Amino acid sequence: MKISVILGHPYKDSFNAAIAETVVTTLKDNGHMVMFHDLAQENFDPVIPASELADDSTEDLLVLTHQKEIKTADGIIIVHPNWWGQPPAILKGWVDRILRENIAYTFPEGDDGGGLPIGLLKAKTGLVFNTSNTPKDREDIVFGDPLHRIWKDCIFDFCGVKEFDRTMFRIIAGSTSDERKQWLEEVHRMVNQYFPLKE
Repeated sequence: MKISVILGHPYKDSFNAAIAETVVTTLKDNGHMVMFHDLAQENFDPVIPASELADDSTEDLLVLTHQKEIKTADGIIIVHPNWWGQPPAILKGWVDRILRENIAYTFPEGDDGGGLPIGLLKAKTGLVFNTSNTPKDREDIVFGDPLHRIWKDCIFDFCGVKEFDRTMFRIIAGSTSDERKQWLEEVHRMVNQYFPLKE
């Protein structure tokens, strides 16, 4: 299987980077083809130009590469921190520029975009790994866990990716090396669950 792995964190030595490394290693060990992108290291430009918004075309070669790959992916794995209940700007910009109409979704003929979308992505499974410094009770009660709705309903389901799972690791600030080791083992187990060893 071809799996797209997207990391949205500016620090190359972050725990998010360690999660992404575990994801990539596990997928490769299981015999899958990995299309990995560290958006910050690639200097991905998250700002969508007016011309690109107007006609859904781009001359940005990196954007074109990402669009081509996401259309062929059998699975998608996203790794990012929880910043203000949202993905970091670089990852939000990736969504804006890559998951475009006629790339990730479309509408029925004659629909001007106000109806129900038709997902176009080939991927059947979307996984998200998040990190946070917000306690779970506060996240759920006060904020309503917006990242879950964003990824599950507003992005993956919209684009036709129906199988979804997400894990949040917390509290990152002050976490011990043993806790982080256990969290990475959980990442390994989760990737194995959804993208097992090819037979």
